[in-house]
Amino acid sequence: MTFVASDADVSADAVVGEGTKIWNLAQVRENATIGRSCIVGRGAYIGAGVTIGDNCKIQNLALVYEPASVGDGVFIGPAVVFTNDQYPRAVSPDGELKSASDWTPVGVTVLEGASIGARAVCVAPVTVGRWATVAAGAVVTKDVPDHALVVGVPARRIGWVGRAGVPLREEGGVWTCPQSGERYREANGALERIE
Repeated sequence: MTFVASDADVSADAVVGEGTKIWNLAQVRENATIGRSCIVGRGAYIGAGVTIGDNCKIQNLALVYEPASVGDGVFIGPAVVFTNDQYPRAVSPDGELKSASDWTPVGVTVLEGASIGARAVCVAPVTVGRWATVAAGAVVTKDVPDHALVVGVPARRIGWVGRAGVPLREEGGVWTCPQSGERYREANGALERIE
């Protein structure tokens, strides 16, 4: 059953999937689409036209500005920010206040299963790959490969993570998840699962 807190602001033009919960003071703008069984935390913002997949968790005070696209099973931590303006200015060169028609929004894309840690910032346009983990407080300015573990300002890869989110261990050219036992091989800066 879908739940929307009485003080949440959800546009009548938004689509909210079955079983999704939208908590206090969250705002979901027009034409946003949120999938099934998601949680949108207190004070979170989902911009106009943003798409959120199924089974996502968007924690308190996260700001997901349009035109972001979020895949299934994504975790967005507390106070995360997805930007949407490459060259932000309040005014034009002649000093006039800029309007929405004075710039072209660009989005952040987060693929299936990825996790974005608390207070991380993703500076659009970037893509965070499948099952990747962005550490808390990181600032992502470049695309993040699938399964990468990135930290810092600017974010840089320091390792690999599996689908369980646990850092992988490398032995003899094979990366193994200590929790699930899944195995991966690295080639050309990318990781692929060994079936």
